[in-house]
Amino acid sequence: MLVFLTALVFLLLGFVLAAGGAWLLTLGGSPFYLFAGIMMIITSFLLYRRKASALAVHGVLIVVALVWAIYEVGFDWWQLAPRGGLLIVLGLWLLLPPIRRHLRSSANPAPDRGATAWPLALPVVAAIAVAGYAMLQDPRDLSGELPAARVEKAAFGGNVPDEEWHQYGRTPYGQRFSPLTDITPDNVGSLQVAWQYQTGDVKKPEDVGETTYQVTPLKVGDTLYLCTPHNWAIAIDATTGKEKWKFDPNVGLNPDRQHQTCRGVTYYRSPEATEGSPCAERVYLPTSDARLIALDAGTGKICEGFADRGVLHLNQGMKYNPAGYYYSTSPPVAAAGKLIIGGAVNDNYSTKEQSGVIRAFDIETGALVWNWDSGNPDQTAPLPPGQTYTTNSPNAWSVLSADEALGMVYVPLGNQVPDQLGMGRSENVEKFSSSVVALDLNTGMLKWVRQFVHHDLWDMDVPAQPVLFDMRKQDGTTVPAIVAPTKQGDIYVLDRRSGEPIIPYKEIPAPGGAIPEDRTAPTQPISDLTFSPPALRERDMWGLSLIDQMMCRIAYHSYRYDGRYTPPSLQGTIVYPGNFGTFNWGSVAIDPERQVMFGMPTYLAFTSRLVPAAEMPEKGKGEKGSEQGLNRNEGAPYGVYMGPFLSPLGIPCQAPPWGYVAGVDLTTGKIVYKHRNGTVYDMTPLPLPFRVGVPGIGGPMITRGGVAFLGAAVDNYLRAYDLTTGRVLWESRLPAGGQATPMTYRASDGKQYVVMVAGGHGSVGTKPGDYVIAYRLP
Repeated sequence: MLVFLTALVFLLLGFVLAAGGAWLLTLGGSPFYLFAGIMMIITSFLLYRRKASALAVHGVLIVVALVWAIYEVGFDWWQLAPRGGLLIVLGLWLLLPPIRRHLRSSANPAPDRGATAWPLALPVVAAIAVAGYAMLQDPRDLSGELPAARVEKAAFGGNVPDEEWHQYGRTPYGQRFSPLTDITPDNVGSLQVAWQYQTGDVKKPEDVGETTYQVTPLKVGDTLYLCTPHNWAIAIDATTGKEKWKFDPNVGLNPDRQHQTCRGVTYYRSPEATEGSPCAERVYLPTSDARLIALDAGTGKICEGFADRGVLHLNQGMKYNPAGYYYSTSPPVAAAGKLIIGGAVNDNYSTKEQSGVIRAFDIETGALVWNWDSGNPDQTAPLPPGQTYTTNSPNAWSVLSADEALGMVYVPLGNQVPDQLGMGRSENVEKFSSSVVALDLNTGMLKWVRQFVHHDLWDMDVPAQPVLFDMRKQDGTTVPAIVAPTKQGDIYVLDRRSGEPIIPYKEIPAPGGAIPEDRTAPTQPISDLTFSPPALRERDMWGLSLIDQMMCRIAYHSYRYDGRYTPPSLQGTIVYPGNFGTFNWGSVAIDPERQVMFGMPTYLAFTSRLVPAAEMPEKGKGEKGSEQGLNRNEGAPYGVYMGPFLSPLGIPCQAPPWGYVAGVDLTTGKIVYKHRNGTVYDMTPLPLPFRVGVPGIGGPMITRGGVAFLGAAVDNYLRAYDLTTGRVLWESRLPAGGQATPMTYRASDGKQYVVMVAGGHGSVGTKPGDYVIAYRLP
């Protein structure tokens, strides 16, 4: 009976592989799966006949599979495993005595006693030996050491004491760099939890899918200021973690909001106010119902002298104003006596949405000082009554940076919605989409623009806060620089005075073949400093077994894919890098003294498929309006289905690693190291600690002590890395997803603390929570 059941398993697997392999072969794919299916069917037949030659046939299949796998992927264990794992397990099963003793050879009708096992045993042993060798290799790893020499008098931006953290990236430069040195590679392994605070703001069943906790707290004096996904503002004691005050703006729930999150608040101290006077120190809170609220930093009470009794309504001046379609998920930048803020516009909901206008308000009064609307870029004076901003113009949903000395604010811009449809875009949209623009801090007038995607059809908006630092070039000169990470993986390093490249970039040919109503740009830029991955090939498809890997190969050939910037299609298109981007809002961290960068490049392919409006299902039938599912694009000729490129088992179709940590020497423009980051501990039913290199979303932080900190990965850990080598020095299990950016400070007890928020991320499915956790050395 056992042999019969084994024969049945081989028969079923063989038919699946043969049928799928034949389909794959008709698409121009590998013939191996058809061959494997036929061999398994033959093995099944021989097992049914109790023939010992079944062992030899399966041995031949293992040998062929081994040669084929090494030819395709070399000694990459994570790629070899799905190609041979199932076959080796089946081979070991066939070698078990309960199977072999029922088999007979044609030369000897007596039951097999082991003499005929070697044609299978040798291939199995060879395959296991190759697997063992491959486990000790990592062909995807790049090792190296960042330089340790420091430049003198590096600029951090802003007047922020070393022990504090005043803006989202610590200063208006957005470096995510702390000058503190207490924590070092030698002692970071001793970090332990100092205190833990729970906000009480937890994800609700009726919340939108992308309810996420992405905040980086600020530290001023001995107080931390933060916000929560439902836009509560909270002040807690930096030394003890005790709550000082809490403010709930009562934003309510709206199913039309694409995001329910808050990345941070903005702190301001008035130079004119007397010590202890009300609202001398303020915290500005952006909300998901399009308000900006001024709060007294000491009490949490509304500062009624600001705007309309303490509340600035950001939906002013919009031609269309559907509730839930516009809000600011990121804190405004405070510079030159102004609050400068953009706004998130729902992706792909409608052609009649709010404007992506950038506005500067007087930080004391809330009066509008200037507005820069990319659809009307020359009119920066406040709009007169009755005039409205340009509908659906490219927006800035991420964090802005500022250089008060140069008098400029730097704005990362997205795309005009619908993201995948480029018909009818204006000249200004074509000029400003997917770019960084530099605006005059005092007037809002355009200083320069540098575009990173032409005629963007892939939602490749510039997602990250640009980072400012003064770059020491190899010839010894210093240039004020701006570093702009992009979704497609390019790192653009520009002179922030003019936008001219410091590290060169070039234009390369891009795929054509857009839908008849649209067009594509003939070329696209690519930086000499890039984390953009090579184009996917069929052999890059992955799976937990031969079968789901085969299905991914079939899917690969079923979509349209001509490499980076393959245009959207009715057939369906692979988008790689995908919509989450190689870099996202977490940006990168820069040590301005060592002139090095630390970041977390992520690789996850997406797919998109255009749907004619006439074929759109009824409203309410499964649309998501986000990175996954149906985006309706009301008023446009097409909607779009999109989401990660996944196997039938729900894992990425492309082979790992899906996430790295990386170090860059900015002086040379070279990537020095790149290591797999994160495990599948929280991605599988069993808590397996395999360091595959997993996706993540969030940002890094580095210190003068030579340590980098990063959560972000989907395995719910906060990790410390040696900045010089990128190797993990310490890790701490988080009680929920850590998709935020850590920060550090020195408290009143003289200790350096590292703080991480753990609350999960709706889009990547990590565990929700409401934790704020502080670590310090004992």
